[in-house]
Amino acid sequence: MKSIFYSLMAVLLLSGCSIKNNTTMTNLEIVKSTYEGKTSEENGKALASHVAEDVQWTEAKGFPYAGTYVGLEEITKNVFSRLGSEWVDYKFTPENYIADGDKVVAFGTYTGTYKITMKPFSARVAHIWHLKDGKIIQFEQFVDSKTVVDAMK
Repeated sequence: MKSIFYSLMAVLLLSGCSIKNNTTMTNLEIVKSTYEGKTSEENGKALASHVAEDVQWTEAKGFPYAGTYVGLEEITKNVFSRLGSEWVDYKFTPENYIADGDKVVAFGTYTGTYKITMKPFSARVAHIWHLKDGKIIQFEQFVDSKTVVDAMK
């Protein structure tokens, strides 16, 4: 029996085939994938592949990009494009996660430098993610907006 198994594995390896792992990502793994890629482009691709078509994205009141945006196109235009064009090295560094059913909370710190003033900032932040059937349906940001706004002045 062992020789049959080893022969099958050898055939698979030599032919370039692989055995696929069809496991479903947990909600926590989905959220982590949007932060912990090697590049921001990798994180963006992970986000795009996991958001529902009508995802609701809320940036905190008092934050420079405050508001609720619906759909990835609107989120990209009103949040990510602006973060990418108006800031140097703007990023969220996650420190911890809490997962409970269809909700995941990420805690961490925003950092970056505003291009016009060249003032850096650091702000504590929490993100609440709501998921349904493996898709992100809602995001809400809680942040110390004052430090961000002060960097822009």
